[in-house]
Amino acid sequence: MIKPLLSLIMISYSIFSYGQCNGRYQTEIFNTVSVSTVNYSDVYNDSYHKMDIYTPDGDTVTNRPVIIYLHGGVFTTGNKNLPDCVDFCTAYAKKGYVAISANYRLSSNPVLFALDTEEQYNTVLKSVSDIKAAVRYLRKGHDNGNSIGILPDGIFLAGYSAGAVLAIHLDYLDEISDLPTSPINVQDLVSNIGGSLEGDAGNNGYSSEVSGIVSFAGGINNLSWIDSNDKPIVFVHGTNDFTVNYNCGPGINIPTVLNLCGMNAMKPALDNTDILNDTMIYINGGHGWAGTGHANPLFTQAVDFSTDFLYPLLPCNNSSVGISEIEDIIKQYPNPAKDIVHYSSG
Repeated sequence: MIKPLLSLIMISYSIFSYGQCNGRYQTEIFNTVSVSTVNYSDVYNDSYHKMDIYTPDGDTVTNRPVIIYLHGGVFTTGNKNLPDCVDFCTAYAKKGYVAISANYRLSSNPVLFALDTEEQYNTVLKSVSDIKAAVRYLRKGHDNGNSIGILPDGIFLAGYSAGAVLAIHLDYLDEISDLPTSPINVQDLVSNIGGSLEGDAGNNGYSSEVSGIVSFAGGINNLSWIDSNDKPIVFVHGTNDFTVNYNCGPGINIPTVLNLCGMNAMKPALDNTDILNDTMIYINGGHGWAGTGHANPLFTQAVDFSTDFLYPLLPCNNSSVGISEIEDIIKQYPNPAKDIVHYSSG
């Protein structure tokens, strides 16, 4: 049973100028896609800095939005070829996006990662550094011939599990001063990625800004990092997820791993800072629903749900978003709900 939530400030928003994207980016309009692999860093040349670029076959549009999907694996394993990565990117490319599955640096010692806080922070900082370089790579490429046909003002991040954690932290961690100084001085660890949150993976001189986040079972280490400058975010999360806790708890449910706060904890903070967000909740769902890609219909539903959220944010829609506060109102569907419930701040 879903308990009623009282006195929750909900954000309503109005989207205008629909239909400007010429029938693209909502449903699959292409039958096949092509995939090419590139090294996105001009500093490192290794498997951690490779990404696969999915583009729709026969497409003639050259100003397409981009979505970068990031794999899970507890920051110790996984790669861009996992089933959910392939299925997510294929689906989005068939809808007209340029979709990218990107690798990033991982911890080489799973036992050390599980036990050592410094190793956890180091690993996440490096992974954020890498994906910021991947975003810059896209803008750099646009300014140097735009061979893959992107729109640099429409770059989005998505991910599952650790990949969603990475996507959230890339945008929501703004300053070195946000990082703790005890019991470990994490601010000092930034020197390991070149002394800046922009990191050491190259493509300097271009922005690493993104336009929105898709989180499949993701969370944030510190709720205080959420502020009004953060980008819109859409969540899909299971209520019985303890790997990345639906509320707050240690990562992978191991006390020595850093705390992560998932959708149910993040949403009130997002609402209170007027950040556009939407949520789909899998009642009694755990963590593994996305790992097998389209083999699980919940994953397909999540992909379509995220598509609907991003569509009005696309530059081709020239969206105008108005924010207003409505107290003591919850928008829930279906109602009553059995297995899946959707709460919308809009």
